Amino acid sequence: MSYLLRVQLPDRPGSLGSLAVALGSVGADILSLDVIERGDGYAVDDLVVDVAPGSLPDTLITAAENLTDVRVDSIRPYTGVLDTHRELELIDRVAAASDDRLQVLVDGAPRVLRVGWSTVVATNAHGPFRLVGSSGAPETHAAELPWFPLNAPAALDSEAEWVPQVWRDMDTKIAAAPLGASGTVLMLGRPGGPEFRPSEVARLGYLAGIVATVLN
Repeated sequence: MSYLLRVQLPDRPGSLGSLAVALGSVGADILSLDVIERGDGYAVDDLVVDVAPGSLPDTLITAAENLTDVRVDSIRPYTGVLDTHRELELIDRVAAASDDRLQVLVDGAPRVLRVGWSTVVATNAHGPFRLVGSSGAPETHAAELPWFPLNAPAALDSEAEWVPQVWRDMDTKIAAAPLGASGTVLMLGRPGGPEFRPSEVARLGYLAGIVATVLN
């Protein structure tokens, strides 16, 4: 069983080693690590950890937070494929697709950007509509998108009035980025959080920008 653990810890030598020892003490192996953000004296890391079947995720949280100044932001089951070049592979698959390139994009984006679902949306005189959606994308669509058109990638207010109630009930965090000048937007949803960090929004923007160039 694998989990994706988002942890905030002091940005100083030895912190990650101490965390690895603490997780190892409860039988967890760190399979991969991505630095999501660095700030003034802290770092936010995503760790994929492997545990024995039947192990409770609470033991990982307790082991981590027993360390000084370490906080677990979120923990989720992880079923993705470990890959240090996720964005490049997705861009390559989109470029190689003979048709349904947008579907290839939204199918791959959740694994690449570690979210629950993704969609590509557009709008016309009748309001917003979904062009394509990934597996797990909510059946309930937003009836309006007051922030559309979008000029730059952004984390959106998940409690705003335009957000469908069912999304809010699941505490879905939302980010979006324009797909170039096509008039379409790539939207990401992360039910249950955590919030999108600025570095994640930047990654989304880079990915959307490159894919938009490929699509053109």
